[in-house]
Amino acid sequence: MKKVLIINGGQNFGHSGGKYNKTIADSTLEALKEFGNVEVKITNIGEGYDKNEEVQKFVWADYIIYHTPIWWFQLPNGFKKYIDEVFTAGHAKGIYMNDGRTSDNPKINYGTGGMLGGRKYLVTTSWNAPETAFTLPGEFFGETSVDNGPLFGFHRMNAFVSLEKMESFHFHDVEKNAHVERDMKIYKEHLKNVFEKELKPQLA
Repeated sequence: MKKVLIINGGQNFGHSGGKYNKTIADSTLEALKEFGNVEVKITNIGEGYDKNEEVQKFVWADYIIYHTPIWWFQLPNGFKKYIDEVFTAGHAKGIYMNDGRTSDNPKINYGTGGMLGGRKYLVTTSWNAPETAFTLPGEFFGETSVDNGPLFGFHRMNAFVSLEKMESFHFHDVEKNAHVERDMKIYKEHLKNVFEKELKPQLA
């Protein structure tokens, strides 16, 4: 049985109530249930958490699925605080041992001290920005993708603890032109395609 940790980084702040990312997390759970032989744990960051228990969840999981809105082109403050607290608490306790370097040769092997090897992660983000802001010439993000631009540091953070990246999914234009039913259907198909490859040996 494969084990999946779902982390919902949505929160109630300003004009955001966190409902959209709650819907995404619920859709993830529904999609994973179709595989049958999958055990799931869920952390809703906005409801509070124990950092040491979260460390154990990362160690327990085979897959981590992050759901986060993007505020001002970065992770929301509550999700960033969660990462800072949980990953720090996980030092030498299953998340990372060190930065991978040695005193004999400190110039190489940075970022190789992670302890979560053999596990994978997937991230979804939700944006007010339309997808075309990332793809069209002359538009705001200069034809730089979400993963190679705003999420570059997030992906390196996961690589630092030895997590392997799975194909991301990004929801766009969710404030002005959200189509929740359509978007969740497309997202569930994405999850199905990704996890069919991962969980195929587990299928009857």
